[in-house]
Amino acid sequence: MNLFLFDSVKKEKIEFIPINEGEATIYVCGPTVYDDAHLGHARSALSFDMLKRTLKALGLKVTLAKNFTDIDDKIINKLQSSGKTLEELTQYYINRYLEDMEALGVERADIEPKATESIEAIESMVEKLLQSGYAYKIDNGDIYFDTSKDSKYGSISHMVTDDEQNVSRVEPNEQKRNPKDFALWKACKEEDICFDSKAGKGRPGWHIECSAMIAKHFKGSKDYCIDIHCGGADLLFPHHENEAAQTRCALNKEIAKYWMHNGFVQIDGEKMSKSLGNSFFLKDALKVYDGELLRYYLISVHYRNDFNFNEEDLQSAKKRLDKLYRLKKRLYGGKTGAANKEFKEALLKAMADDLNSSKAMAIVDEMITSANEKLDKEPKNKALKQEILGNIAFVNELLGIGKKDAIEWFQQGVSEEEKTKIEELIVKRSEAKKLKDFATADAIRDELKQMGIAIMDMPDGTKWEKL
Repeated sequence: MNLFLFDSVKKEKIEFIPINEGEATIYVCGPTVYDDAHLGHARSALSFDMLKRTLKALGLKVTLAKNFTDIDDKIINKLQSSGKTLEELTQYYINRYLEDMEALGVERADIEPKATESIEAIESMVEKLLQSGYAYKIDNGDIYFDTSKDSKYGSISHMVTDDEQNVSRVEPNEQKRNPKDFALWKACKEEDICFDSKAGKGRPGWHIECSAMIAKHFKGSKDYCIDIHCGGADLLFPHHENEAAQTRCALNKEIAKYWMHNGFVQIDGEKMSKSLGNSFFLKDALKVYDGELLRYYLISVHYRNDFNFNEEDLQSAKKRLDKLYRLKKRLYGGKTGAANKEFKEALLKAMADDLNSSKAMAIVDEMITSANEKLDKEPKNKALKQEILGNIAFVNELLGIGKKDAIEWFQQGVSEEEKTKIEELIVKRSEAKKLKDFATADAIRDELKQMGIAIMDMPDGTKWEKL
């Protein structure tokens, strides 16, 4: 089965043919670690987590890198009020980011480079650009890339003009040769954190770090450094345009064969804003909603489309996901067998069509309905049960949903104090049943029901869930 992806540069859906047979290399622009991750970070991470899962399911060996920008103006500004060292501050937010991504079921990147650990590679690329005449140093020691020397500048974003809107998106400096030129290396200022290099004391510009990291960690081919470069739609210009230019000029090859960009996220509706405390931070959303539910909801819309985050759609997503866990609970304790071949092919075909997750989730809905109908007719069919559990396992492998314990899924929203009381009542009920005191046992069941708790007597004990 072939994979087709929408290439942001060619602006069309094209077949993915890896630069090295049987392998796929991906670079995702990661966060600048001066604050907690927001829903936009989650959308990007989930989009390209699905890409990695799909490529693996198609049989390719996948290597995904996601960087951490750990030196930047915003980080330096945050340091001044934090009382922490650069490493303490940035590692704190890196850890927070990774915890949030884990809650969403995002697999860790295979390579997680930091800007501060890539200074040698950055220095090497800046030197190449200086020596070849693609870069120049100004009086204060800053080093700029000369965009006029790159005949292909603008070929990535198709957005580069001399109008004020675009020029304002790159840093101003009167000594720049061209308004679009961008900093490769920033000379030290008093408030800066600096690194020693042949170019002088300073720190890297934002764009150069990704190019240098890719060159450092991927061998690529004679024409391309990596297969796929990914990021949010807001990075297409100037960030990705500049990455492509400096790599092309330094290494005489393109940085990536394919470019993919995910859409934006917006919070809509007063109720939604109130439930999140008017916050766009992922940590606040995770306090209110389960990570897998957020994952399910965020991937329900095609990755290239903008996402409108609202309460009504989120609750609809919860009901859809509950159906998967109802089916899984119906098969609780059973053995997982091989997934149905036709179901696997249909699901993978949807994802191989430019990661069409919304179509894939509709296929999952159909599988759930069909599985329940078959179980109604053949409730003791072990082979059927094993196949259905195999289907759910494949859904988790490809989409990252359906992994959790089905009983625990329906216990969400119950406090620890409430859980303790529920467990105590269940123990009392079990003791009453042993003594054949069915009146007490029934009274306890009714009490639990009044608390909004349903109980089920199963071979391995009594289970409960929130109604």
